[in-house]
Order: sequence, then structure tokens, then C-alpha cells
Amino acid sequence: MPIRHDRFGHPVTTATSATVEAIDRFTLEVLSHGKEAGALLAAAEADPDCGLLQAYAGALYLFLQTAEGIDKAAPYLTRARTVVSTASERERLTVAALDAWGTGEPERALDLHRRIALAWPRDLLNLKLAQIHQLNRGDRAGMRALAEAALPHGREYSYAWGMLAFALEQAGALDAAEDAGRRAVGMNRDDPWAQHAVAHVLEARRDPDGGLAFLGPLSGTWDRCSSFMYTHNWWHAALFRLDLDDAAAALALFDARVWGVRKTYVQDQVNAVSLLSRLELRGVDVGSRWADVAVHVGPRINDRQNAFLDLHYLYALARAGEDDAAAEMLAGMRAHAAIASPASRVIWSEIAIPAASGLAAHARGRCAEAASALGSVLPRMFLLGGSTAQQTWFEQLYQDSRRQLESAPTLWPGICA
Repeated sequence: MPIRHDRFGHPVTTATSATVEAIDRFTLEVLSHGKEAGALLAAAEADPDCGLLQAYAGALYLFLQTAEGIDKAAPYLTRARTVVSTASERERLTVAALDAWGTGEPERALDLHRRIALAWPRDLLNLKLAQIHQLNRGDRAGMRALAEAALPHGREYSYAWGMLAFALEQAGALDAAEDAGRRAVGMNRDDPWAQHAVAHVLEARRDPDGGLAFLGPLSGTWDRCSSFMYTHNWWHAALFRLDLDDAAAALALFDARVWGVRKTYVQDQVNAVSLLSRLELRGVDVGSRWADVAVHVGPRINDRQNAFLDLHYLYALARAGEDDAAAEMLAGMRAHAAIASPASRVIWSEIAIPAASGLAAHARGRCAEAASALGSVLPRMFLLGGSTAQQTWFEQLYQDSRRQLESAPTLWPGICA
């Protein structure tokens, strides 16, 4: 099989230049969180003998983080395994990593992505995939180490700086994170992940004025983004509005920018659940919005793709008064914990299940129960995944729950007033 090379100089085993061009476009769409990554599927049908291309087509469905996505990825990953044996080592390892993700072995997938990153540090798509898994595991130190190792080999790309910026912020190195993020945006104004990293820094510094001043002029660049990145950067803008006590503006952003873009996508659902809850914690009457969110998370009751996602689904169901659905989901989480792999069983049984019980209790106003359950796991919640900014929601729910147990005055009313 002939060998061609991608834009980063890596060999791709294919007979057609169109395949390499499709992989290059896909790579840039993923790195820039664009909405046109799905164009790769046509290329995959046209070149069934390129294992790397087939694996990337499978990744498109794995990004959905749903049971349906796993099923849809399977044929592409099967085809990739079949044809990749004569490809380069990097291609074989990439297929193996994505196949591990598709078969429910994220720990193995991450190990393989690390191996690729250290051997081929200019493979920025691989670095992005590794960062997804590291974020899902709460591996902040590992994320920083891998991004720092890759940077010298891809420093001409804003995406390398943006991934480093996010990793640094997650690890608590705020000054370095801001420098890297602003450098990335200076190199490429259309790098939304780098923009997002700087927003994280300004959120961590409690600088909402600075956050809005930074994001505002860049918000027009989000129109080309996938729904996740579009809604997530607007989610950050809404958090800054809340920090400025402008709940009306935050609610308006929920309606116009955060919820309604792609209601079936899990990351859009996470953004919506978290923002809607934070609005309620500020005393905002959100009307019937929980019912709409619950309708769309309902199909995820039995997914078990990620505990962090599950906690958001469960809270939405409980907050909407869907008690039977919430009970079914909690029972399903307990059943999954009992059969999970040894590597993830402790995470599910010792952290996710108590957290789920606490969130369900908070949503239904049983705040003493919520405070007890959430307080027992809060220091380890980061292991379930989610960013530092996303994780603050759990702390806010815990503090809201404690208010009925203490006489200390509070800044705003919440569910457990």
C-alpha cells in the first residue's frame, strides 16, 4: 500500500491523496471545534482500506458519548482493525486506542494515546484525544505533563498552545495558563479552545469584568463551532454574568445561546443543567425549563458512558419531578458499579453513587441528606471528570444544602432556603 503524509509529516497508508486531505480537514475541524468534522464519513466510504481513516470515522461517533454512538462507531472500528495490520506503527496504535475507547476501555485508550504522544508529539489530534480522556479521569497533572512535552514540537500551531493553556489552568498554574492561552489567541483568533482556557483563568481569578471583556470581541468566531464549543463558551459568558449579579442576562443567554442549539447532544445538556441550576441557586424562577431539559436527557438513563455526565442527567430528571426516571437511573448506576472493571469500580461505587444520591436529594429539597452525601465525596469529585469550572457546581450544591444546617447568612436564596 502506498504511503502519503499528512500536514504534520506523519505517514498515512493510503493510495489516494483525497484520503490525506480528508484527514487533514478532519484534524483541523476537531482541533478548532468546528462543525464540519462529519465530512470525513464520505471519505471513509470512499477509501475502506485506510485503517486510520476508518478509525477516525469511528471517533466521530465516540465523540457523542452515548450508547448509540458506541454502536455506530463499531463497524468503522471493526473495519479499521481488519485493514490496519500493514500500516505504520502510529496508525496501528491510533486504531488500537480508538478501538479501546469503543469497547469501554478508556484507561487502555489513554495509555496508548500517551505512547503515541511521546513518540509522535506533533500528532496534535492524538494529543486532543488524550486530553479528552485525561479530563474525563481528572488527570490534571498528567494533562499538563503531556501538553508540555508536546509543545516544543508543535509550537507554531495555536492548538498546541491552547491545549497547554487548558492543561495548565486545570493544574492550577494560572499565570502560565493565561500567557499560553493569550498567545494562542494572538496566533489564531479562531481558536475557541484557547479562548476557553483564558476564560477558565479569569473565572478562577473571579474576574468577571475581565472575562466578559475578553470573550465579548471573540464571540462572533463561535458561529463556526460545534454546538458544544458554541454553547460552552456562551456558558462561560453566562457564568461571568452571574458573578456580576446579572441573573437576567444569564437567563437570556441560557435561552438564546446555551440551550436549544442541539438539545440531543450530551455536552449541550451538561451546559444546560449546570447553568439552569446555578440560576436557581441565585433565586431565579426558571419556570418550566427543567421539564424540557428532562425530556432530552431521558434517553440517556441507561447509557453509563461517564459518571460526570450521569450526574447531570440525574439532577435534571429529579429537578423536573421525574422521580421514577431518577430512581431508575440511580438503580442503574448502582448496578453498573457492581460490575464495573476493577479500574473504575471504586470511582463508581465510592464517589459517583454517593454523589448521585446527594444530587437527587438536593433536587427534591432533602438538603440534610444532600449535604451529608455530597460532603462525603466532594474532595474526590474531580476524579469523575469535568473541568475545574464545571466541578464548582458540586461545591455550590453542597453549600446550598448546608444552609439549612447552619445559621450563617447567605448571599442568595436557593433550593434549600
